[in-house]
Amino acid sequence: MCASLGAIRQKPAERPDAILRRITNCELRIADRRPSPDTLPFVKAPLVYTHEACLLHDAGHGHPERPARLEAAVRGARRWGGAIDLRNAPRATEDDLALVHDPAYIDAIAQICADGGGSLDQDTSVVEDSWEAALRAAGAGIAAAAAIQEGDSRIAFLAVRPPGHHAHTARALGFCLFNNIAVLAERLTRQGARVAIVDWDVHHGDGTQDTFNNRGDVLYVSLHEFPFYPGSGWVDEVGIGEGTGHTVNIALPPGTRGDAFDAAFTRIVVPVLSEFAPDWILVSAGYDAHRSDPLADLELEADDYGRMSGHLSRFDLPVVVFLEGGYHLEAIEASVAATLAGLAGAMPEASVGSPERAHQMVDLAAEVAAAHWSGVRALG
Repeated sequence: MCASLGAIRQKPAERPDAILRRITNCELRIADRRPSPDTLPFVKAPLVYTHEACLLHDAGHGHPERPARLEAAVRGARRWGGAIDLRNAPRATEDDLALVHDPAYIDAIAQICADGGGSLDQDTSVVEDSWEAALRAAGAGIAAAAAIQEGDSRIAFLAVRPPGHHAHTARALGFCLFNNIAVLAERLTRQGARVAIVDWDVHHGDGTQDTFNNRGDVLYVSLHEFPFYPGSGWVDEVGIGEGTGHTVNIALPPGTRGDAFDAAFTRIVVPVLSEFAPDWILVSAGYDAHRSDPLADLELEADDYGRMSGHLSRFDLPVVVFLEGGYHLEAIEASVAATLAGLAGAMPEASVGSPERAHQMVDLAAEVAAAHWSGVRALG
C-alpha cells in the first residue's frame, strides 16, 4: 500500500467529540412530545453510538445524505422519554468488513479515499475522511452487540453514516459504502446466533438481501415503496436454496400510511419473527418513508415508527437499530424518539388513510409468506 493509504488507515488520535458537544447545546426545533418515563416499562438506558468522524464524510455539495442527519438523530435519541447511554463508535477492522465484503473491494475503497476521494456511482461519492467514517459506521454495530452481550442494555441505536443497506459484496450503491448491518449479522451468526433483520427504509435493501439470499440462519424482512429505487424487492423474491422463505418483501405503493404498515406487522412480520425465533433483531431504520421526506412518496408519521418498534419490543430480544436513510431533519428527530420509545414498550396509534392498493399489497405479501410460514394468515 502507498504511504497515504497507510496513513489514512492508521489515524491513531481520537478527535474531540464535537458532535456530542454540538448536540448537547442544540435547541430542539420541534415540539417535545416525549412520553412520560412513568408510562413505560423499565429498561436500561438505550445505548446510542455515534462519532465525530461520521460528520466528515462528504457525499457532495447539496447531497441529501448530509452530516446534519446525525445531529438530528442524536437529538431524537435524547428526547425519547428516558436516559440514553451515549458512546463513541469505535473503528471496525478490515477483517470485520471482510466478513461480507471482498477484500479487493475494501482495498479499492481505502485507496480511493487515500487519493482524495471520488465518485463510486452516480449517487455515491467519497472524500479522504470517508474511510474513517465508514470504519466507525461499521464498528458501531460490533461494539453495540458486545455491550449488549455484557448486559449494558438490551437496545442500541446507531447514529452513524455513511449508511449501508444498499452496499453489495463488491459494489457501493445508493449512498452506501459498506453494509454495516450485514457485517454485524454475519459476525453474530458466526457466534451461533439466529439473526432477524427488519428493514423499514423506504428503499429496498438490495445489498442486505443479496448478502443473505441463500441463508437459513438470517431472516430478512423489508417493507418498502415499490416500484422505486433500486428496483428490487418484489414479493416473489423469497430467497434461494436454504434461504427459501427467509426473505420476505412487503412492497407498498405511494401514499401508504401507518395502518397498512401495522397490518403488515400484525399479519406477516410478527408471525414470521415468532416462527423464525431469532436471538437478535437488527433494524435498518430508514426514516425516508415519513410523509415529510423529500425523496419518497410514503406517508408515515413519527408515531408509526414507534408502533413498528413497539411490535418488536414484545419479543424481549436484543435490538440494534442502524440509521439508514431519512433526509428531513425534523422528521428524523421525531421518528428516532418514537423508535426508542417503542422499543421501551410504548405503542402509539398508527396513522390511517392508506389507499386500498396498499392493503391489497399486504394481502399479496401475506399470501406469498404463508407458503413458507405457518403463522401467517393469507386472507385479511
